[in-house]
Parts: sequence; structure tokens; C-alpha cells
Amino acid sequence: MPRPRPIARTAEAGLTNAEIARTFREIGDMLEILGEVVYKAVAYRRVADAVERYPDDVAVLFRRGDPPKLPGAGAALTVKLAELAETGELAYHQKLRAQVPEGLLEMLRVPGVGPRTVRQLHDELGIDSVDALRAAASDGQLRGLKGLSARTEENVLAGIERLERVSTRILLHEADEMIAGLVAHLRAVPGVERLEPAGSLRRRVATIGDLDLLAATERPQDLVRALDTMPEVERVLAAGVDKSSIVLAGGPRVDLMICHPRAWGTHQVHFTGSREHNVALRGRAQDRGLSLSEKGFKVVETGELLPEATEEAVYARLDLPWIPPELREDAGEIAAALAGTLPQLVTDQDVRGDTHLHSDWTDGVDAIEVMARAARDRGLSWMVLTDHSPSLGITGGLVPQRVAEQRAEVERLNAGLAPFRILHGTEMEIRADATLDYPDELLATFDLVVASVHTARGQSSAQLTRRTLAAIENPHVDVIAHPTGRIVNRRDPVALDWPRVFEAAARSGTALEINGSPRLDLDDALARAAIGAGVRLTLASDAHRTEELDQLRYAVSTARRGWVTAEGLLNRLSADELREGRR
Repeated sequence: MPRPRPIARTAEAGLTNAEIARTFREIGDMLEILGEVVYKAVAYRRVADAVERYPDDVAVLFRRGDPPKLPGAGAALTVKLAELAETGELAYHQKLRAQVPEGLLEMLRVPGVGPRTVRQLHDELGIDSVDALRAAASDGQLRGLKGLSARTEENVLAGIERLERVSTRILLHEADEMIAGLVAHLRAVPGVERLEPAGSLRRRVATIGDLDLLAATERPQDLVRALDTMPEVERVLAAGVDKSSIVLAGGPRVDLMICHPRAWGTHQVHFTGSREHNVALRGRAQDRGLSLSEKGFKVVETGELLPEATEEAVYARLDLPWIPPELREDAGEIAAALAGTLPQLVTDQDVRGDTHLHSDWTDGVDAIEVMARAARDRGLSWMVLTDHSPSLGITGGLVPQRVAEQRAEVERLNAGLAPFRILHGTEMEIRADATLDYPDELLATFDLVVASVHTARGQSSAQLTRRTLAAIENPHVDVIAHPTGRIVNRRDPVALDWPRVFEAAARSGTALEINGSPRLDLDDALARAAIGAGVRLTLASDAHRTEELDQLRYAVSTARRGWVTAEGLLNRLSADELREGRR
């Protein structure tokens, strides 16, 4: 699977936070596979989450003798962190690796296959690799094991297929990070007039294959040379007069297309896509006696080439208004353009607040005040603090007394941060039995209640729907967070009865969340279906540290792909309007 391009580090830095977290998370998995008590595995995973979210380089801090205070890292785990940070290795990790075959860890990458299942498959059937798992599921061998069924075999086979399918695609967030340095470097090349991402990245698709760039310049060879000689380039696949294809070190392929500035518009439309959208545009061109390509419009009768310098001019020649890139999927956007009903899509400027973020009171990294100041610095007017409730034990959720203490802290901070406002909320667990983690009398005291499912995701669709509906129907619940529970490229969404969920949410006024973290949940298709059913939506970063507040823009881009306007979004309200709107 492609990984983000390695960031240049000093000799002092050692392992990155992601590498340390990966080691601790793998220890947790191996402990479960080996049958150790669950709380030990949970402890390692909690520290892994804390390290991954920590804003500074944990290895550097340890090596400087200033180790950070990480949630869940007691004395024993801090010693292990120090060993890993200072030496780059951990003897305990290596000891466990010697006891757990590599193939068992690979099996954990299959969606829906957890450590306990891996242990069961290995102990009872001798399965020790993904290939062996595929063969056993295909032969119907899993259904004979306790707790497994024919449906399990179907899910395993689908999971393996999905794993192989997505292994070459990059999360949108990672793609942005990978391409940012290239864009900045190439825009500075003399003679470059325009340079922008293209393809699925410009359309803001959740996962990206190759990275596409489009540039306008009259000195193409200078630009090709600048790309091909960058230190991040592992190899050059092709270098021509108007195109270069390279592979980033440890990363994906990048295709740079170059055009003359006067043909920028047709090139940008062509290389943004999607293919189906472009086919529809070419059909309209043919109806007008034209042939459309990236080079421009060719008059069929005379062969005259008519380049266009802007996208607006391209669409105008086809008697269409400009269509936003996020909508170019041949999903009704051309019909809407013809009818004059294209939506006025939500923008970053429409978002006045963030309805879901965390602090170091539970599983976040930064203090409430630090998160608030960072949100204010990003131009927001308010934020909702939504630390966890108690039953999600790994997060250190807040018992009622701690809720009261946190509310007092929020009130104290608001006095000094005005006019910016911290709203006191919660992300409350919807338990496996469909009950809620806090009583109604406590829920009534929050400014906003966000409810979510994190546990018992293996329940049937009917059970998961029942849990979601129970929260929607509660008069004190305002938002259902990340409703499908998916994590892009890592975890599949659960299957809910969406017509029932949408009907209940629309009737009760409960909003569904578009989460801008790597969950990207709701996805664009469900978001569009939700607004079509009259459901209110909200956009959220789900930030656990200040840097993750920027994830709010991914919620915006997902919403735009889902045809979402600012109308009806909780985020466009003022803090007072949001509080007053609680039922």
C-alpha cells in the first residue's frame, strides 16, 4: 500500500510518532492473539492513540530528557516508550514478534477480522496467512467454528477483495500532504502561470490513485526538468515535451500535464474529469458540430481549433453554467445545470463553528483553552467540546462529577475568550443494548449532545439500526456522529436501515454528522440522500489535537460532493442560535 512520502528528519528525531504508535498498536494486537488479558492490549492501544495525536516529536522529547505526559502511559509503558524512542527498537516487541507468525498480523488488515478471530482461526484451523484464510473461507471451513457462520465467510472474502482493491489508493488527506510540497516547488519555477491539482484529487474523492497536476506555461521543458530532479522523486517513468510521469519515494505516481495558457480551460476540464462527465460534455459538443478534447473545441466542418483559457468559457460554449469540480460525476449535474437548479454548495466561509472535538480531559492531546484558541485563530466563532462518556473505557470518559467540573472550566474560559464561545457538549456512547451512557437529566444540561456507536459494531444491521434510532428518538440527542462507523481504507461502514434512519432524523430534527477525519462519514452519497430526505446535517473535524482542526475542510469537501448547501447546516448558526435550537 502506498505510504506518505517520508519527511526529512534530523538524526536526533529517530522514529516518528506514527512509527512509535504502530509498534504499540501491534503489541496490543499480538497480546490478544496470544490470549493475554484484554486490558493489557487496551493499554498499549490507548498509548498508541495518544502518541499518534501528540503534536510534538515524542522520540525527540524522550531523547532530550523531557518525556511527555501521555494519557494512559503509566510507569511501565513509559519505560518501554523511552527504550523505543532512544534506541529505535523495543525488546518486548521483538519478543512478541518471535511468537506471532507474520501472516497472522497480515490477517488483521482484513476488514472485520480482529485479534481474537485470528487466534481462533490459527488455533483451530491452522490458518496463518491471508491466502490460507481466503482458501478456508471459500471452502466453507469457517462456519464450523464457534461464533462464525456462512455470513462470516462472505464478509471475510469481501474484506480480502476490498483490501486488495484499496491497497493502491491513498486517503484524500494523505494525497493533499504528499502533493503540497510539489505544488509549492513547481509554482515557483520561472514561467509557470498556473499550476493546480487535477483528476480525482480536484474532485475531492475520498481515495486517490495517481496524483495529477496540470500546469500552464510557455516554458514546459523547464517545468519538466524541475519536477524530475526533485529529491523526492524515486524514478522518472516518462519525460516529454508536455508531460512528465514520476514516482515519489515511498509514494504514488505523479502525472504532470502541461499546456499553453490559452488552452488552460479545456485542459483543466479534461484532466479534472470524471470520465463519465467528460463523455457527456463531448456529446453536447458533437450536437453543436464540435469535437471537444483537452486542446480545445475543433469545428468539425472546417477543422478550426478553438482553445479556451477558462473553464467558464468551456461550459458556456456548451450552453452550460460552470459546474463545480466536486459535482462532475455524471450524477445529474448536467441536467441540474440545464434546469438552473445546481445547488449553491457550502463553502469554508459558511462554517462558523465545529460541532465535534476533544480535549485532554479524555482522549485528546491539547487542553481546552489551547483547542479553543486554535479554533478561533482559524476564523471560527464557536466550537463544541465533545469529550467522551464513561462506557468507552479506552478514552477515559467523564463521569457526571467530572462533567460538572469541566462545565465550570468552560465557563471560566469563556469569560476570557469572548466573543469566541466554547459550547459544552459530549460525545456519548450508544451502548450495545441501545441505552444511552448518560441519564436524561444530565443530557439536558449540555449545550449539544452528540451520540455515537463505537462498540459492538459486529451486531446485525437490525440491532445497529435499533441503537441508532434509540438515540435519534431521544429528545436530548442533537447529533449522530460518524453514523456508519467507517474509516476510509481501514474499516468498512456498518449497514443501517437508511430509510428508517433518515425518516426518524428528519422527523425529530436530529442532525447527522459529516466527519472530516479519515472516516469521511457520512460519505457523499449518503449525505446527498440525507438532504433529499429532509435531514439536517452538521460538519465536524473530530479533532483530538489542534492540527486536526483542519479536518473540518474535509467535511466541507465531502458535503460539496454530496450536493450540500449551507442551508440547514448546524455550522452556519451562531452559538446562541445553536443552543436555542435544542429541543
